[in-house]
Amino acid sequence: MSISNESLYLRSNYAKYAAKFVPFAPETFKAFSEFNKLALQDGALSGKFKELIAIAVAHATGCPYCIDIHVTTGHKLQLTKEEIFEAIAVSALVKGYSAFYHGANALNALRDDRDDELYSRSNLTGIEQFESINEQLYTSVLEFRRNVLAGQVVSSLEKALIAVAIAHITGCAYSIEDFTVLAKQEGAAIEEIAETILVATALKAGSALAHRVNAYSAFIREDENNS
Repeated sequence: MSISNESLYLRSNYAKYAAKFVPFAPETFKAFSEFNKLALQDGALSGKFKELIAIAVAHATGCPYCIDIHVTTGHKLQLTKEEIFEAIAVSALVKGYSAFYHGANALNALRDDRDDELYSRSNLTGIEQFESINEQLYTSVLEFRRNVLAGQVVSSLEKALIAVAIAHITGCAYSIEDFTVLAKQEGAAIEEIAETILVATALKAGSALAHRVNAYSAFIREDENNS
């Protein structure tokens, strides 16, 4: 199979270049590696479930290296395609729901009497105004949420925790509020919330770090072009 020289993402490049930057900042790379390992090990949440969270987060960040690495690891831990798909669906829901929730800000921007506060917890109920604007579309959004968050192969508690992780990726204050409350209602302990956030943190930072292989490739290619 031929591969274009224009391809910016190659699995082989990750193996080839991943360690190349390490000698230039060894202590920092070591510290992140140790943090990443701790964030994904067994704790209040199992390492296997943390890999499922990691897969969902990787789909939210869109990092192809992270998707490849964590799906491969999850497969080794015997995560099923059903579990992986349900986690991806939660990722899609929360990422989309964050945009949906920001519709509250759009509604406020249309008001003549809008105040100076851009984010308010009360905006979460204000979003219901969309029902009178387009009931069918509004209802379909709520139905998607119900279907995705319902316990199936992945439990409703686990899905709520995955939702918390994705909310921290989107950074949407409404989603963080909503899905953290949902996770608590589903029975999540504070330790589980904490570990979920740490997995999200590791993967969000890790997605930026993973792209170092592209930076290294670009750097050495420029040297070769100028030689």
